Amino acid sequence: MVNPAAAARRALPSLDRLLGSTAVAGLIAAHGRSRVTEALRAALEAERARLAAPGAAAYDEARFLHACAGALHSSAAPSLKPVFNLTGTVLHTNLGRAVMPQVAAEAVMAAMIRPVNLEFELATGARGERDSHVERWLKQLTGGEKAVAVNNNAAAVYLALNTLALRKEVLVSRGELIEIGGAFRIPDIMARAGAKLVEVGTTNRTHLKDFAEAITPRTAAIMKVHTSNYVVQGFTASVPEPELARLAHAHQLPFIVDLGSGTLIDLEHYGLPHEPTPRETLAHGADVVTFSGDKLLGGPQAGLLVGRRDLMARIAKNPMKRALRLDKLTLTALDAVLRLYLHPERLHEALPALRMLTRATDEIAAQAARLAPQVAAALGDAWRVAIVPCKSQIGSGALPVDALPSAGLAMTPAARKKTDVGPLAAAFRALPVPVIGHIKDGALILDLRCLDHEDEFVSQLQGLRLK
Repeated sequence: MVNPAAAARRALPSLDRLLGSTAVAGLIAAHGRSRVTEALRAALEAERARLAAPGAAAYDEARFLHACAGALHSSAAPSLKPVFNLTGTVLHTNLGRAVMPQVAAEAVMAAMIRPVNLEFELATGARGERDSHVERWLKQLTGGEKAVAVNNNAAAVYLALNTLALRKEVLVSRGELIEIGGAFRIPDIMARAGAKLVEVGTTNRTHLKDFAEAITPRTAAIMKVHTSNYVVQGFTASVPEPELARLAHAHQLPFIVDLGSGTLIDLEHYGLPHEPTPRETLAHGADVVTFSGDKLLGGPQAGLLVGRRDLMARIAKNPMKRALRLDKLTLTALDAVLRLYLHPERLHEALPALRMLTRATDEIAAQAARLAPQVAAALGDAWRVAIVPCKSQIGSGALPVDALPSAGLAMTPAARKKTDVGPLAAAFRALPVPVIGHIKDGALILDLRCLDHEDEFVSQLQGLRLK
């Protein structure tokens, strides 16, 4: 008696026949023979296992090859892909923070495909210093005597402490021992840098005398950390930067300030809340200032240090600088972004991060009015789409209590019994250019403050697959 399952498995084509078929030739051209061979072998094994189950459908070669092609294309697709950031957080850490301006993208592309004078002095033919490409702009924009660039602000803080306070003490107000995203903590960085943290004052109130009384022969620096990702309100007190600078200098100690987010311009000029700048901080007497390149500055991920020439020279010579340095692509992007600041009159148009932060509420509301009927048509009668006011946030630890008026689309199920919008959020994330919103009060909300490429957003709505 013939076993139907065994007969079905024997009917499967051999691997060699599949590899020699016309249908597979296109896959080999696209993905290479070795990858296709591996994929077909795995698919044949899975097919044999499937056919062993009672009542299994017969082998269908067209369906089989279509599934193999899909698996190959899926495995070859890049993991990092563009998305629509409609979360309401402009500088979203999980979505790459600041969007680069076109000039930065073009500069990076040129640097990718050609050799560049990364560490080469064209005028003299001698070896150069890679930070020089951005140092001139940082000095001009901040007033610092010298600048150093590393791969993020945590690295900048680490390098400053490791250079200036190794095996010595650093005074920091207890109310400034911050933790930012990813469980990064100032005390942890200080310990890794080889410096000993000395907490000064209390959580809500710290006075100048607290710092003065904490200074000992083992003190190497006084440090102030800008609490950019939270605010302590009520019965509070902190020591102004000029007073801390005077105290530090009276004891021949460097005064280090970590600004965190960092901005090179007065945001109040653009109708945004004030955030301290490196120039202001240096003018207050700081000797070393650290800040990020990919937050309010609007550039690529980087940690920037500016300040007193002698201290910065020591920092630049730290052996760990090589481990933390920027590559040519990041330096190229940073150079392009910093040069935009030389034309402040055009900055809010040329710099995507600033343009999104300063976008007019009326403009966003008008966009919501255009998109609401198109989204409703794509979703059908099962969903309600409403235009709602939103409160965008700046993100990445910058100005955490300040919100930006915005507008968005709120989607809720039409049927009262159905309350879960998770599948709808998943459907938007599954689009060719994933759409990332946020869920609040039972609704999926798309905050439109950061919606560029409106036509592309609309054109893919027909691809929504709702379960």
